[in-house]
Amino acid sequence: MSKRKMIITQNLSEELKTAITEITPDWEHIIGKDNEVWESHMKDAEVIVAWKHRMHDTYANNANLRWIQTWSAGVNYLPLEDFDKKNILLTSANGVHAYPISETIFALMLGLTRSIDRYVKQQQEKVWDGTGNKLEMHGKTIGIIGVGMIGQETARIAKAFNMHVIGVRHSGKPVDYVDEMYTSLELDNILPKCDYIVVTLPLTKDTYHMFSKEQFKRMKQTAFFINIGRGEIVDENALYHALSEGEIKGAGIDVFEKEPLPEDSPLWGLNNLIITPHTSGSTEHYNERVIKNIFIPNLKKYLNGDALDTNVVDYKKGY
Repeated sequence: MSKRKMIITQNLSEELKTAITEITPDWEHIIGKDNEVWESHMKDAEVIVAWKHRMHDTYANNANLRWIQTWSAGVNYLPLEDFDKKNILLTSANGVHAYPISETIFALMLGLTRSIDRYVKQQQEKVWDGTGNKLEMHGKTIGIIGVGMIGQETARIAKAFNMHVIGVRHSGKPVDYVDEMYTSLELDNILPKCDYIVVTLPLTKDTYHMFSKEQFKRMKQTAFFINIGRGEIVDENALYHALSEGEIKGAGIDVFEKEPLPEDSPLWGLNNLIITPHTSGSTEHYNERVIKNIFIPNLKKYLNGDALDTNVVDYKKGY
C-alpha cells in the first residue's frame, strides 16, 4: 500500500521539517522549492503546501488531492471554482503578515508625513532643504479599509499615536481599537473624514477597482493613501490623476495591477508617491509562522478527521 503524500514547495529548516514529520511519520514528505523536487509527485499528493502557478495545469488529474495550504494570504490567483467543485479544502496564510505589514504601513505613513522620502532623494543629490516639513501624525484620523488581522494590528498601533480610528469591514462588527466601524457600503461616506486611508483588503469581485476616480475625489486634499492589499483594488489611472492633480497629498503603494510595475508606468515619475515592490509582508519569521501557527494546528485536526478551523477559505466569499 502506497504512503499518503505531502508536497511542500518551500525550503524549510530542519526544525520545521521535524515538526511536520513527527506528526505524520507514515507519510511521504516531498519538501523543496525547486520544481524538479515535487513536479513528478503532483499526480498523487494528498496535501500541498505552498501552491505554485505551474501546478494549475497538473493538479486536475490528481484524484487524491484533499487539502491545499497556500503560502500567501491572498487566494485570488487560484482556480477557486474548480477547487470548490472538487471539494478540496483550502487554507491561507492569513495572519502571518500582521506584524511586518503593519510596520510597513506606518513606515509609509511616517515617511510621507515627515518627508523622509524627499530627504532620501535629497541625500543622493547632496541637497540641504528642510522647508515644508510641518505635518504631524498624532491626533489625526485613520480609515482602515479591511479590518482583519492586519487591520486590527494597524488600529492597535494607531492608538499609540492617539489617532481616531475608523474601520470598514464587510460585517460592520466592532473590534478593539476601532472607534467607529462601518460596512463597505458606507465607504464613500467616511472617506472625507480621514487624514490617512489604509487599504488591507483581499481582491474579490466586490473589491475590484473599489477605489476609483469618485473615491479619490471624496478624500481630503491633505489625505495620504496607503495600499498594501491588492493592486487591482485601485484604478491606477485614477490614482495617478489624483496624485498628479493634487486631489490627495500623497500615497504609499506596495501592490500594483501589474507586477513588476512596468518601466513606462507614469506612477514612477510622481514625487508624492512612495513605491515598494510588494514586500510589505516579507519577514524573517514567515516560514515558522505559516508552519507552526497555521499548518500544524490544522494538520492535527485533519489527521483526526476534525474540521479545520484556522484560515479556511470560504469559496463563496473568495477569501
